Amino acid sequence: MKPRTRIKLCGLSRPEDVATAVDAGADAIGLVFYPPSPRHVAPGQAGRLLAQLPAYVTAVGLFVNPTPEQVQEVLAAAPLTMLQFHGDETPAQCAAIAQTVRLPFMRALRVRPQTTAADLLEFDRQYRACSPLFSGPLLDTWSDAYGGTGKVFDWSLIPADIARRAALSGGLNAQNVTDAVRRVRPHAVDVSSGIESAKGVKDGALMRAFIAAVRAADQAS
Repeated sequence: MKPRTRIKLCGLSRPEDVATAVDAGADAIGLVFYPPSPRHVAPGQAGRLLAQLPAYVTAVGLFVNPTPEQVQEVLAAAPLTMLQFHGDETPAQCAAIAQTVRLPFMRALRVRPQTTAADLLEFDRQYRACSPLFSGPLLDTWSDAYGGTGKVFDWSLIPADIARRAALSGGLNAQNVTDAVRRVRPHAVDVSSGIESAKGVKDGALMRAFIAAVRAADQAS
C-alpha cells in the first residue's frame, strides 16, 4: 500500500474556505486563536466554521502561550479535536493544558539555522516524555515573531524517525511540496501562506493545487 501524507490547511477563517478544504480532501483544518495574526478567529466565529465540518476531518486550534482558561473559553464555543502550541510553551505547560481539556496536542518547533538533528530528537523526546497526549512535533522555520514566515528551512537535518511522526511546515506551496514529501517523507504537511492570494485570504485554486501536489508525491513513492 502506498503511503498517504496527511494534509493540514491552516489559518482558515471563512466558511467557503472550510468547504473547499473538505471537498479537496484535506485531513485537517487549522484555526488560529492568536489575536495579532491576520488569520485570527474569535471563539464564536470558530464555532460557526466547525459546525460545517464533517466527521473524520480534524479541527486543530493554534494557540500561542495560552492559559488553560483561554483554551477552555475557545472550546466552550468551538469543538476542536486537537491543540497546536506555537509559542514558547514548556513540555509541562503543554501537558497540563492538554490534560485539563483532554485533547491531544502538537508542539511547533521553529527551526533555526544552527538547529541540529540531535536538537530535533531531543525536542521530540522531551515532549513525548511529558504526556501521552503528545501527537508529535510540527517543524516550522525560525522567526523572531510567532507564526509562519513563508520560508523553508534545511529539510536535510530532519532524522527519519522524527519525519515519520512530524508535520512539516514552513514555506510550503504547490510548487515545492511534492519535492518536500519525496525528500522528507513526513507524516503530514501543514500550509497557510502558501495557499493564500493575500495575507489571511485563502485561495480555493491554490488549496486544491497544494493537495494535488501532495497526492502526486504519494503516488510516485
